[in-house]
Amino acid sequence: MNADHTPAGKRPRKPSRAAVALGALLTAGLVLLPAATAHADGIRAQQWALDAMHTEEAWQTTKGRGITVAVLDTGVEADHPDLAGNVLPGKDLVGFGAEPGDRAWARHGTAMAGIIAGHGHGPGDADGVLGIAPEAKILPVRVILEDGDPSRAKARSTRGNALAEGIRWAADHGADVINLSLGDDSASAHPEPSEDQAVQYAVKKGVVVVASAGNGGEKGDHISYPAAYPGVIAATAVDRAGTRASFSTRRWYATVSAPGVDVVIADPDHKYYEGWGTSAAAAFVSGAAALVKAAHPGLAPAQIKSLLEDTARNAPSGGRDDSRGFGFIDPAAAIEAAGRIEPEGLRSASYGAKYFGSGPDADASDDDTADWAAPLAGGAGGVLLVAAVVLWRGRRTGREDY
Repeated sequence: MNADHTPAGKRPRKPSRAAVALGALLTAGLVLLPAATAHADGIRAQQWALDAMHTEEAWQTTKGRGITVAVLDTGVEADHPDLAGNVLPGKDLVGFGAEPGDRAWARHGTAMAGIIAGHGHGPGDADGVLGIAPEAKILPVRVILEDGDPSRAKARSTRGNALAEGIRWAADHGADVINLSLGDDSASAHPEPSEDQAVQYAVKKGVVVVASAGNGGEKGDHISYPAAYPGVIAATAVDRAGTRASFSTRRWYATVSAPGVDVVIADPDHKYYEGWGTSAAAAFVSGAAALVKAAHPGLAPAQIKSLLEDTARNAPSGGRDDSRGFGFIDPAAAIEAAGRIEPEGLRSASYGAKYFGSGPDADASDDDTADWAAPLAGGAGGVLLVAAVVLWRGRRTGREDY
């Protein structure tokens, strides 16, 4: 749906989080309320995750230069001022629906890309969203439709191979990390062999795969795929206090936790919104993995996963639980710990069938990708719920603010 706009001088009342979340889940769409302007320099101050994840400490070693993070999502707005120059040519495996410039284009994917590799804009890049790995590159792969895309209605009845194809394509086109801020935790959700094999294929090629654990914490904690596939780093969501977000799915596959509440996100409309969801948590974890990979490029995916687990802060009683995995992610600590691994230890992590399977090629399909039907219908909206607050109205040169 389109955003409404508030008459000048009037600030809308913020609805309860429960009301916004319910609306987003029922419509599987982004809920936007009238704009509430804020100073540009307030955006950075509201990015609490930057301090919580000790990014300044990690950035003393690397900001992610040389690493490519594939964002398998709804698409990414390459011209966003906070992402300009960081977005590589990508791939559209959906083949229909909204196009660049439409309101229902690349909103969720752009938000995730900003969390991972936003570099801000303006003098000294002091304005806008700053990502966890601001010098990393984003490889956009469109595998799902935006929640508000009118074409979603015709894509509900069948399930295609866009996600599996996207994972393989990203692994074959330079991705070091694959971010999957999406998931299917519906009543009919089940493991798809083609997706599972694609994940193993990527991991075998040395690609770190991160996915959101799911937003089913208040709906029965249903298993979410692709988070539950072996080898995936599954991210759960916590708030500023490190407490599990009520919506965050609690399951055995939880690896680590990351910020997922009151997260500032960039939008193709050049405004900034506040959102929450395990999709945001996955993006933060992907950014952290990119930093570790940049500092220690010889690490295997399993080693990076272990490092993130072993160095996580605020570990649950007993070391791990289904709510927060091994604790809150700390890329700076992981980078430091990786430096203590002996070189032979780096070489010893093989990708044998014992751990990952053979990762066979996907079966040939006669299906046209244009017939792919939102394999994760409601997936993007189901893992990122956007609070209805515009934090700041960005400016476009030669265009009027709106």
